[in-house]
Amino acid sequence: MAPPELEELRKKLKEILEVVQIRPSNGPYGTPVLLLGANKVTIKNKYPNPLIEDLFYRLGQDKYYTKVDLRKGYYQVRTTEGDEPKTTCMTRYGE
Repeated sequence: MAPPELEELRKKLKEILEVVQIRPSNGPYGTPVLLLGANKVTIKNKYPNPLIEDLFYRLGQDKYYTKVDLRKGYYQVRTTEGDEPKTTCMTRYGE
């Protein structure tokens, strides 16, 4: 990550720690992510992007619309009580 991104990460971690959306953990679980070589086995989507005119046309044909607010959605996912340790992740700052 570039230094400005690291600073933003640090600020965001501090912010969500303060509002208790996350908390420090030293449990037995973690979420290591190492994606070396993932591009070699990833199946590429070979579909063209839809034309905006086609999307608007399809929207005009619909009767109902729904909206899902995904901002901070991860923090809104319910977990079974006692399963919280299974949702851990680790940053370069150990938080």
